[in-house]
Amino acid sequence: MTEHVLELSSRFIDTGRADSPPNRVTHELSELADGVALVEAFSHVVVVKTDDGLVAFDSSGPGSGRRVLESLRRWSDDPFHTLVYSHGHIDHVGGSRAFAQDAKSSGRPLPRVIAHENLNPRLQRYRATNGYNKVINARQFGGSPVSTLGGPGSQQPFVPEGTLEPVIEYSDAMTAEVGGIEFQLHHAMGETDDHTWTWIPHHQMISAGDQFIWNFPNCGNPQKVQRYPLEWAASLREMASTDVELFVPAHGLPISGHDRIVSCLNNVASTLEQLVDDVVSAMNSGSTLNDIVGAVRVDPEALELPYLRPLYDEPEFVIRNIWRLYGGWWDGKPSRLKPASDVAIAVELAELAGGVSILAERARALAEAGELRVACHLIDMAADAAPESAAVHEIRAWVYLTRRAAESSLMSKGIFESAANESREAAGQEFERRRPKLSLEE
Repeated sequence: MTEHVLELSSRFIDTGRADSPPNRVTHELSELADGVALVEAFSHVVVVKTDDGLVAFDSSGPGSGRRVLESLRRWSDDPFHTLVYSHGHIDHVGGSRAFAQDAKSSGRPLPRVIAHENLNPRLQRYRATNGYNKVINARQFGGSPVSTLGGPGSQQPFVPEGTLEPVIEYSDAMTAEVGGIEFQLHHAMGETDDHTWTWIPHHQMISAGDQFIWNFPNCGNPQKVQRYPLEWAASLREMASTDVELFVPAHGLPISGHDRIVSCLNNVASTLEQLVDDVVSAMNSGSTLNDIVGAVRVDPEALELPYLRPLYDEPEFVIRNIWRLYGGWWDGKPSRLKPASDVAIAVELAELAGGVSILAERARALAEAGELRVACHLIDMAADAAPESAAVHEIRAWVYLTRRAAESSLMSKGIFESAANESREAAGQEFERRRPKLSLEE
């Protein structure tokens, strides 16, 4: 018999060990309580029945919205009254076209969409940076070189056409009553500046969005805009202050039981708070960013918790994000305030080394010895100094594939695989051109 999602999460948390991925993309529906259902996708959609129709939290992404709707329609044929966006990431709003099509095909009104007032400006920014965001996803989720963006589908907008935009916006907090059930919306800074978590007293339930993802918090993503760790922690503390009994994130498993939920929330909050304290203390002592990255560590036992493993984002990236938040973009090294070009430095170093081939072979030897960080610096310099050299790019591809295999987080793996594939392409080698895999698990 298949283990229910609430039983599975309880076992993972209570034993401290996850023997299967807690982040799943099954498009299957689980009933969490009477009138409450969850469809696991990228991202999840949680739905609450009311006397006036269904209230849905998020719509999943453009590639999964239709399948989510199919699962939900096998559970209920009630109209969708309200759609609440937890935030404006495309995997949360991009599936709303399916909700619109569902309403139109049945002759029903579109669901009203509620979101924080910062969500529409986010979508406008995505439209302004359409190409850049497609580059980000190609690297982060597919390990693809930028050249793949010229292939089929490259003209499709990052924000899908037909995405439903909010018709009701709020600032700090909002209470909505639908069909006799109260929904208390709260603004939270954290992964984004437009995040909403919702307390539903009738079910003693929280819809948390991405403030909890069964991974180390996505608070340092190297390709994305600023994140807010202390505000993130504060929102988790606020959630923990309720009498919650059912906690439903937008990625990962739902959690039941007040004490279990509060323990998880407080552990994540404490981890973020301690990381900020350690980084800011080091900044106050005059340390450079490089010093801090080398010295600050998260408690290894915390990183072994099944909901804090660094499999998506990772502490090193969060440290850099905290520096950016409190100290700006300059890392404290004088030569990097107004640096020479990468190519100028690479050409000079290659000449000092006695040639590009010597630099590239040294990078290979360092990688074989496990000195992957230094190896990547040297092989990038070799490629900058001799960008047309197939031999250099063959070594660079090998170095970065070796680096990828040694990493734990999806973000690191994606960027390093992208670098390897850039060099495979430059060297005329064949490689798999795969579509981005939108998942928090390998």
